[in-house]
Amino acid sequence: MKSHLHLACAALLGPLAVVQGAPQASTSSASPTTTSFVPSGGLGTAPTPVPVYNPMSDFDFASLTLTLYQEYIELDLFNHGLAMFSAQDFEDAGISAEDQYLIQFMGEQETGHAQLVTNILSPQNASTMCNYSYPFQTVRDFVDFSLKITRVGESGTFGFLEHLDSRASAALLLESISTESRQEMVFRQLEGLFPMPFWFTPAITQSMQWSWIAPYITSCPESNQRIQWQNFPALNVTNPPNASVLTNETMPAITHNRSTPLSQPGYQLNLTWDSPGKQVGPNNSYTTSTSAGAAKYAAWISQLNTTYTALDNLNGNSATTEQPGGNVFGNNTAPTVNGTIFVLIVDDNPYVTPFNLSLLNEHVVAGPALYVAG
Repeated sequence: MKSHLHLACAALLGPLAVVQGAPQASTSSASPTTTSFVPSGGLGTAPTPVPVYNPMSDFDFASLTLTLYQEYIELDLFNHGLAMFSAQDFEDAGISAEDQYLIQFMGEQETGHAQLVTNILSPQNASTMCNYSYPFQTVRDFVDFSLKITRVGESGTFGFLEHLDSRASAALLLESISTESRQEMVFRQLEGLFPMPFWFTPAITQSMQWSWIAPYITSCPESNQRIQWQNFPALNVTNPPNASVLTNETMPAITHNRSTPLSQPGYQLNLTWDSPGKQVGPNNSYTTSTSAGAAKYAAWISQLNTTYTALDNLNGNSATTEQPGGNVFGNNTAPTVNGTIFVLIVDDNPYVTPFNLSLLNEHVVAGPALYVAG
């Protein structure tokens, strides 16, 4: 028990904490060594060097700083929603006192997540909480926005996690982001949606993540670290499927098997997007930009896959497109487009995978917009 306690505490001691390896098994011929059962290969499986939970590159530092901004907006959002609406407001939306406590507890989880990232960055290098502005006036819209912000958080972290130079830090982030995935599912349940209508959670790039959350951050302390990722122009789906206005068959529940889907292949989306050069983010201190050419396609990031659809009725910064069909692994498998996914306007349709999705950044005209397909 002592060694397990040491391992648990060491991860929380702070930015320079390391986890010492367990005592090595006997190497006598009578007893095989632990390493006898470990195939060759793998990263970080040797007893030395010991793990160091610090950024090991500029990429690590910039990614972790963005993660901290994400954790803080979630922490503020959950507490803000609980303070903004009365207990009766929540009850009227079908969200009980026990459900409200669950939201409170998810805020407490965000306190822990923010502390973890602060420890990795070191307190003297870590940013602190900012001020925020949210686009909701009702309980159901609060739940809907929380669903989206947690999806952005989990997908953004999935996008860079495997690229971190600090594999030790990635191991800790994996434990926090798996918790956030559960939060996203809870908010789907509170909105009365099927909790997880997909087989795989999509990943996005840091610039896509930052482009989506930055407009909701109004100001930050001057001492905060500046975010290094790009801000793309905003994309708006003007006629999105909207679960928050559906009440009868989408009241909070463990699950709803909806007979009428929110959307379906062939659904026409009306799209508008900003031109680059807009001031956004904390203190309007960031400027949207793009290196892409003329808009040609909508890119749909969902379930291991990026699908492109043609833009129709293209006129300046507006167009239409149709929701694609298809299945993840062919016939009789999960629909490719389901759950909350990401739509962007792009100038080309390059082949990208979840591991090299950052190659799409140079083609982004605007976005992402979050699209709750089901």
